[in-house]
Amino acid sequence: MSHVSLSVTTAEHVATVTLLGPGKGNAMGPDLWRELPEVFAALDADEAVRAVVVRGSGDHFTYGLDLMSMISELGPHLSQATTAGPRTQLLGIIRRLQDAVNAVERCRKPVICAMHGWCIGGGIDLATACDVRLCSAEARFSVREVRVAMVADLGTLQRLPRVIGQGHARELALTGDDIDAARAARIGLVNHVYDSADELFAAATSMAARMAANPPLVVQGIKQVMNFSADHPTADGLAYVALWNSAFLASDDLTEAITAFATKRPPSFRGS
Repeated sequence: MSHVSLSVTTAEHVATVTLLGPGKGNAMGPDLWRELPEVFAALDADEAVRAVVVRGSGDHFTYGLDLMSMISELGPHLSQATTAGPRTQLLGIIRRLQDAVNAVERCRKPVICAMHGWCIGGGIDLATACDVRLCSAEARFSVREVRVAMVADLGTLQRLPRVIGQGHARELALTGDDIDAARAARIGLVNHVYDSADELFAAATSMAARMAANPPLVVQGIKQVMNFSADHPTADGLAYVALWNSAFLASDDLTEAITAFATKRPPSFRGS
C-alpha cells in the first residue's frame, strides 16, 4: 500500500512504521488518522510480520495533533454544535480518531514505540497504545491538550495511568508540563533511554527481532492475555489464560522447542 503520512518497511519479520509528517514535527493530520488503522490492520494480518517498531522521521517523533489541518474538519461541527445533529457528527469524528489509535493496541503483534525529539499530545496517545516504549536522551514529552483548551480524548487519560500510575498521569494531564527523558524513565513511561536517536532505533529493532524470534502465536497470545488482564480482575485473567492454553498450548512450535532443548540447538519457530 502507498501512504502519505506513514512508511512501512519489513525485514526479517520486523516491520518498521515511520511517521512522515506533514512538516518537521510529523504532525498528526487527516492522512495519519485515515492511514494508521489501515496500516495496522494489514500488519496484523501479515503472517510474515512478527513484531513492529513505530518511530518518527526527521528530528522528532511527533508534535501531536495537526491543529491547523484538523480544524478544517472539526471547525464546522464546533461552530454549529448547538443541536443534536452536529454534535452527533462530532462524536462520530472523535470515535473514528479513537479507533485509529485503538488499531495499534488491537494489533496482535507486539509494537515497540521508539521516540526521539518531541512527543506531544497525540504522540502520547499513540505511544501508550504500544506495548513497549523506548526513547533517546534528548526526548521530551507533554500531555499538551489542557494547554490548548482540550480534554485528551484519544486514549491518554485511559492508558497513561496504567503505564505510570494515577498520580504521575494526573499531574501531566492537568498541568500540561513538559518532561525530559530522565523523568520519563523514572516514572516508567519508557523502559530504556539511549544516548542518541541512532542508538535508539538500533535498540528498538534489536528488541523487536528478539520478540520475532520467539514462537509467533505464543507472542500474540501473551499480548492478548495481558491486554485482557489489564481490564479485568485477576480471577478473570486466570480463567482467560487457562482457556487460552487449553486451546492453543499444543503446537508444532512447542514440539520444536522441546526437541531443540533436548538436542542442544537453537529452535526455529514457524507459527504452527
